[in-house]
This record gives sequence, C-alpha cells and structure tokens, in this order.
Amino acid sequence: MRGHMCKRLWKSHGWQLFFGASVVLAVGVFLTLMAPAVRGASRTAEVLARGGGTTMIEGGTGKPGFIPVLTTVAFHAEVTGGTVTGAFECLARAPQTSTGPASAQFTTNVMYVTGQIKTATIHRDRATLAGTATITGLGAGADVPFTFVIRTGGPGATAVLTTEGLTPLVFDEVLLEGSFEVLYEK
Repeated sequence: MRGHMCKRLWKSHGWQLFFGASVVLAVGVFLTLMAPAVRGASRTAEVLARGGGTTMIEGGTGKPGFIPVLTTVAFHAEVTGGTVTGAFECLARAPQTSTGPASAQFTTNVMYVTGQIKTATIHRDRATLAGTATITGLGAGADVPFTFVIRTGGPGATAVLTTEGLTPLVFDEVLLEGSFEVLYEK
C-alpha cells in the first residue's frame, strides 16, 4: 500500500516535487557561495592611529611654581568608508603639594578629557586627531573642540593636546611609558 501511494504521488505531482527540490537546492548553493562575498562587502575599519601610556607635560603647571603634571592617555582613530571615528581619553594628575615627600605622589585629578575623534590627518609619522570632548577640571566644558597631535614612537615620543574652550589650553607632552602609532597614510 505504501509503495503504491508513493508511485501515485510521484505520477501526479512528481515534476512539482522535483522542481521544488531543485529550487531549494539551487538557493542553498547560491547562498553558500555568496556568503563570503556578502561578509566581505561590509567595510572594515582601517586603523589610522592608536596608542596609550603615561606622559609628562613639559613645564608642568608653568610659572611660578612649575609643579609637575603626569597624564594617562589613550586613543584610537579608524576610517571606514571615508568616515573617521575614534575615542580620546586623558587624565592629568599633579601632586597635592609642590614640595616635600608628597610632591612625588600624583594623586590630584587636575583635568579629565573624554572625547570622540571626528577627523584625522596623517602625514608620515605624525597624526593630527580632532573632535569634541567633555572636560572636567582645567578648561572644563561640554562639546569642547580639541586636537591631539602625535608622533609615532615609544618613550620620548611627543604629543600636543590643544583644547578650545573658553580659555584655549595647549599641553606639550613627552611620552614616558607606552607607545603612539601612526599606521595609515591616505
């Protein structure tokens, strides 16, 4: 009975079953072959610059006291389809006192910058990254324009942070620990 039913089904609908199975198989093969191409179609980010470490601000707080200032900095900038994105973080610390045993303990938060990188200009071993940031402490404000110019390297590499708040501030920095990398020139 069972074999008889299958024969009747094949005779009456065989071509439809064969056609349907062929279409399902063809679509499956097509999707399998196209999956890598579709994945590759999504644009991957190219890293422009990245780095992090500890820097010392040249001249510290400036005249008259010249209190030293250390920063912890981290950043990355990428480009995807012509759009630059990235992030910038910088925490500046100074000692609570300018002389004595506590003058080497960098425990006072004097400035914190957290921002989004929106543009990048790359030239050889130098990157100029720009965006807007929220700043606390010195130069405090929201949506404050900033630029961060770095040179590739490890300890001894240089950077300049400029913030354009109500009072523009410029910080010349020397990397003590860590590294700055400029990876891609347009």
